Amino acid sequence: MHEAVEHPRTGRIPYARLSAFYFFYFASLGAFIPFWSLYLQHLGLSAPRIGAAMAVVMATKIVAPNLWGWIADHYGQRMRIIRLAGLAAVACFAPLAFTRGFGWILFWLGAFAFFWNAALPQFEAVTLNHLGPDSHRYARVRLWGSVGFILAVAGLPHWLAGPGIEQLPAVVLGLLAGIWLNTLWVPDHPGDPGAAPPLRLRAVLRRPATLALLAACLLGQASHGPYYAFFSIYLEAHGYSREAVGLYWALGVVAEVLVFLVIHRWLCRFGAERILLAALLLTALRWLLLAGFVEVAPVLLGAQLLHAASFGLLHASAIELVHRFFPGRLQGRGQALYSSTSFGLGGALGSLYAGRLWDVMGGGGVFAASAAVALLGAWAAWLGLARVQARSSNGVVG
Repeated sequence: MHEAVEHPRTGRIPYARLSAFYFFYFASLGAFIPFWSLYLQHLGLSAPRIGAAMAVVMATKIVAPNLWGWIADHYGQRMRIIRLAGLAAVACFAPLAFTRGFGWILFWLGAFAFFWNAALPQFEAVTLNHLGPDSHRYARVRLWGSVGFILAVAGLPHWLAGPGIEQLPAVVLGLLAGIWLNTLWVPDHPGDPGAAPPLRLRAVLRRPATLALLAACLLGQASHGPYYAFFSIYLEAHGYSREAVGLYWALGVVAEVLVFLVIHRWLCRFGAERILLAALLLTALRWLLLAGFVEVAPVLLGAQLLHAASFGLLHASAIELVHRFFPGRLQGRGQALYSSTSFGLGGALGSLYAGRLWDVMGGGGVFAASAAVALLGAWAAWLGLARVQARSSNGVVG
């Protein structure tokens, strides 16, 4: 990880400590998202119940980030909030190691996710405040989260093979503890409220570009619902081993890391609006490949490499636009709105339709539906963002 460096406007940037948070956070995500559905299947839950359980995790992102974002923007002490959320996430996840009833699983998953999902948007604001005018270098810090995710999805399958899946709650709990311990060493950064004229949140939300961004991100993440909830089950049903499943998850995130290494150059050259549109179009292509050619290993390989676009390009461009659209003291709520709208509402809707349609349409049909959802997101991005940017760069107004 990078050493802290001196920036003339922001002071010392604690790259290593910022990167370590992303490492532990996304390692926990890598242990949870790909394998939790298999754990629930091991407990005997049906596909609709698995989809509902994953939807609860996503749905907490609708409320939690906005609540904590409002508190952070109004009262400051952003890192104190992150530390509290990290500790509460550990406490609420612990009972899942021995909970078996579906109702209690939903309760503890909801309680855990309420705090787990609250931390990341506020930490995004802390990171961007530390980076200051070098916000386009965010991906260089965030890529360590992808490294953590890769190590989790590549290293866990052999350990969790067969009855070893029962150890999954303990693994996730250990990684959550790592998140909380790391937050104790990260310094807060209030940002620079005077860098831009003060704006009211309502005024920002009335802008067509803001609405287009949130709609595109919601639809983009909704299209990921079947992937996050059922991709592991989908591959195992087509004859892939659990070790192969983990490697395919890891391959996608390796591609994401490579994008994070160069995205700061692309953002400066092409603009975040165009990159967001391209990401959504490539996302639709990815789901079509999974829908029709999952049994063809080279095609599946290509589909997983497109994770570089469906997550890497999409997330990095969205973060840049959110940082631009929500300046000053609106940063916390801006990141919270992005998280709650896309990963929260979009993710919950995606998990719900995946669970409801999986036994009806089959995996291929559900992934084809996801491609259509991603194309709707691309349409929103084109109308409200990319077309406007193109007109502006050509000197056309209106």
